[in-house]
Amino acid sequence: MNIVVLVKQVPDTATERKLSPDDNTLDRAASDGVINELDEYAIEEALLLKEKHGGEVTVLTMGPDQATDSIRKALSMGADKAVHLVDDALEGSDALQTAYALSKALGTVEFDLVVLGSESTDARTGVLGAALAEYLGLPQLTLAGKVDVDGSAVRVQRATDYGYDVVEAQLPAVVSVIEKINEPRYPSFKLIMQAKKKPVEKLGIADAGIEADRVGLANAATETVDFAPAPPRAAGTVVKDEGDGGVKAAEFLAEKKFV
Repeated sequence: MNIVVLVKQVPDTATERKLSPDDNTLDRAASDGVINELDEYAIEEALLLKEKHGGEVTVLTMGPDQATDSIRKALSMGADKAVHLVDDALEGSDALQTAYALSKALGTVEFDLVVLGSESTDARTGVLGAALAEYLGLPQLTLAGKVDVDGSAVRVQRATDYGYDVVEAQLPAVVSVIEKINEPRYPSFKLIMQAKKKPVEKLGIADAGIEADRVGLANAATETVDFAPAPPRAAGTVVKDEGDGGVKAAEFLAEKKFV
C-alpha cells in the first residue's frame, strides 16, 4: 500500500508569531519552522499502516526552501521518500489554492491513501482535507481517531461530541487525523543518518501542471485585510472570600459570559 502524508512547516508555537506588514501574510522569518504538530500524528499513523500492510510512505510538502528541515524530520521518523513542491509563484496561496496545488502534485505520485493532520497550527482553517478530496474526486474521512485498512476499504472512527462514528470508504481516499490517534515516535540515531540518503524530489509549478494564475497571493480568494498585535495580558481579578466568594465568582463568570 502506498501512502502519502501531507506535511506542513509552521512557525514554532513556542515563539512569537507575526504577520508581515508588507502584505499581511505570515512572516516565516520571524520564528523557527517546525513540522505542524498534527502532521506528526499523520506520519506516525502512515508508518503504523505500512508496518501492518507493507508498502511505502511518501512525504509531500508545499513550502519554501527552508521546509527541507521538516522533510528531513519526517524522513527520520521512517518515511521512505519525499516530494517538495517549491516555487516562488506559490507564495501567499490560501487554503483553497494550497489544496489545488497539492492535488496536482499528488498527480505525480502513486498512492492508495493520503493522510494529513486535521488542521495546522498557523492557519487553523481545518478545510484542507475536504478541499483536497474535492479536487481529487476522492472520498474524505475526517477527524479520525482510529484508522483500519481492510483490502480495498478504509474504516475510521470519526471523533464527535458524543463519542465517534464509524465511517468507511473505498481506496483511494483522503484521511485527516486528530492528536489522540497515536503517539508519534522519536527518530533514532540510525534513522536520522539514513534520512540524509533518502530521495527528495523537488517540483515546481510547471512540473506538477499547476496553472500560475490559480495560485499565489495575487490570485487568492481570501485575504487578511488588517491586523493588530495582541494586547498585553491584563492583571487577573482577585476575589476575596468574605463569606460571599462563591457569589462573587459566579457573578464574574456571568459578566464574562462564561456561564
